[in-house]
Amino acid sequence: MRIRDHEAVTIDKFNGLWTRGIKENVPLDHFTDCENLRFLDNGITVRDGIGISQDVAVPVSNVKRIYNYPTPTGNTLLVLSYDSATNTGKIYHVATATTTYGPILTKVGMTDFAFIPYGGRAYISPFSLFTVNDLKISKGLQSEFLYVYAGDGTVARKAGGSPLTGALTIANGIAGHTDAGFHLFAFVAETSSGFDTAPGAITGFTTISTNSVSFGTVPASGNPNVLRRHLVATKKITSFNGDTQGYTFYFVPNATIENDTDLFLNNISFYDADLLDDASHLLENYAEIPAGAVLSLYHNRLVLGATYDDISLLILSTAGEPEAIDQIDGLIEVPKDGNPITNVQELRDVMYVTKRSRTLSYTDNGDEPSTWPLVLVDSALGTSVHGIATVLDSGSSSVDFLIVCTYQGISLFNGRYITPELSWKIEDYWHSLSRVDFDLIQIVNAPIQKEIYVVLPTGNVLVGNYSLGMDPMKIRWMPWRFNMPINSVAIHNIDEIIFGAEEA
Repeated sequence: MRIRDHEAVTIDKFNGLWTRGIKENVPLDHFTDCENLRFLDNGITVRDGIGISQDVAVPVSNVKRIYNYPTPTGNTLLVLSYDSATNTGKIYHVATATTTYGPILTKVGMTDFAFIPYGGRAYISPFSLFTVNDLKISKGLQSEFLYVYAGDGTVARKAGGSPLTGALTIANGIAGHTDAGFHLFAFVAETSSGFDTAPGAITGFTTISTNSVSFGTVPASGNPNVLRRHLVATKKITSFNGDTQGYTFYFVPNATIENDTDLFLNNISFYDADLLDDASHLLENYAEIPAGAVLSLYHNRLVLGATYDDISLLILSTAGEPEAIDQIDGLIEVPKDGNPITNVQELRDVMYVTKRSRTLSYTDNGDEPSTWPLVLVDSALGTSVHGIATVLDSGSSSVDFLIVCTYQGISLFNGRYITPELSWKIEDYWHSLSRVDFDLIQIVNAPIQKEIYVVLPTGNVLVGNYSLGMDPMKIRWMPWRFNMPINSVAIHNIDEIIFGAEEA
C-alpha cells in the first residue's frame, strides 16, 4: 500500500539491538533502542517476569554472587549476601526453595567469592575489589584462606590442615620384624576431605630386627574433621645429621589409627622394602592455603590465583588432591605487568590464564607445574574474574570454544580470539560500559534456551539469543532492565535462570 507516495516496507523479522556506527546505517530489521523483549523464532514478545526463588519467611537478600553447586543429591545454590553497613559478606547454602543453611562462611570485607565444586564438596575463596594505583583489581582477602564446605549445612572450614604436635613415645614391641637401625617416625592426620597433613611429632628410634615397634602418647589433633592418623617412617638412616625434615618418609603398611582419640599403636612390623608409598612431599604442602580471586580445575588439579600478596601467582594442587599444594613445585609465577590474574580455564588440554588485557597458556608436560612451558597467546585481549561464560555444571567450555568478555567485545575463543566478535552489532553499546567496573561483569551460557546472559556493571542484563546461529550477524541482542540492580546470574537445574539482586 502506498501512503503519500511512499512504498510500504514490510519487516517480517526482528533481529534485536544494533548500536554500531551512525544510526542511518542501522538495518531495518534491528532497533537502535529496545529493552525487555525476548525472541520467538523471527518474532518478539515481552520478556518473562521474575519472582522470588526462595519460599521462606526471610529470603537471602542483597545478593552479590550466586553459583550453582552440584551435590551428590542434586543441584543447589551458594549465595553471597553483603551488608555494606558492616562491610560483611555471608555465604548461604540454598539447598531447596524451602531449605537454606548458614551462613556457612562469614567474612568482613568479602564482597565476592570464587568457587569450584569437587567430589561433592565446595571449595570457596573469599575476595574483594581493591584500589591499587587508581586501578580496581580483584584479589584474595588479606590474611584469609581457601575454605572447604561439606555440603551438609555445617560451617565451612579452612582447607588443608596443620601437622600433629606433641611428644611421641616409641618402644620395642612383641616379637616381630624390622630392619635394625635408626629410623625417624611420625604421624600424618587425614581429614574428612581426604587431605593428609605434613608428618608431625617426628621422633627418632633405633629398631631391632627381632621385634615389632609400639607407639604411645600418639598426638590427637582435637579437630573433629580428622578421621584417622597414619604412621610414616624413614628407611634405616646410617648416619643421622639431626635434620628431621631432610629425609624421605613413607607410609607404613597396615599402621593406621582409625580415629583421632586413641593414643597407642602397638606391635607394628615392617621391613624397609615394604616402604613404597612416599609421604615426604607432604612436608612441603601448605597447611593453610591463601585466598585468591580465581579458582578453577586443570587436569584434576585445583588451581588458585591472585592472592592478596601476589596477584600474579598461580597455586596448583597435586592431581586428584585439591588441598595438597606444594609450596615450591606447585607454584607458577605468571609474568608480572601490574595486572592481576583474572581467570583460568582448560580448553583442548591446555590451561589458559588471563589478565584483564592479556592471555597466556601453560601445558602439563608430565612434570611439576613449576616446570610447565609458557606461551603468550594474546598480548592485548584478556578478561575479568567472571568474564568467561560458565555452562551448567561443566565449567566454561562449550564443545570446542569459550565465550569471553574482553574490552574489545564478547568473543569466541578456540585458542585465539575469533573476529569479528559476537557483539559486533552492538560495538558502541559494549564500548560505553565502564572499564573501571569491568570486574563486575558476569557471563553465563544457557544452551537449552540458546541464550547468553551478561550481567553488566550498570545492574542491567544483556541477553544474546543464538537460536539462529552462534554467529556475529545471526546472534540477536537485547538489553533487559529490572526494578533492582542485578549483580549475578546462575543456571540452575539445567534451564532455570537465577538472578542475584540488591533490594529494590
